[in-house]
Amino acid sequence: MKQQITTFLTFQKNNAEEAMNFYVDLFNNSEIIEVQRYGKDGPGTEGTIIRAIFELNGKQFLCSDSFIQHDWNFTPAVSNWVECENDKEIEQLFKKLSENGDVKMPLDNYGFSKQFAFVEDRFGVSWQLNLE
Repeated sequence: MKQQITTFLTFQKNNAEEAMNFYVDLFNNSEIIEVQRYGKDGPGTEGTIIRAIFELNGKQFLCSDSFIQHDWNFTPAVSNWVECENDKEIEQLFKKLSENGDVKMPLDNYGFSKQFAFVEDRFGVSWQLNLE
């Protein structure tokens, strides 16, 4: 079997499915590939995600709803870098990802990029948006 490295997102508020659907709707060429759910016998809440596989613009991600509450959550120190094709795309992504989230760096020209923004979305996942 070929070794593969894939980003795995662990959600602690039983919102993995909501986040996954949000991302798949937001990015072109994206789809949900597989979803495994907890049943009535748990250990997670029935219907929440044990593990789901999805693609964002052809890049594979995995996610789950953690039934164990951890002392950690997502951190901006690890983020998803999105290379945008045009002004319209970066503005749309910025608007949707920053809605009810936290803008770390507003959309602007910072000298190293024509347009750049750093946002933490409403799920706590960080995104760096770039347009050269």
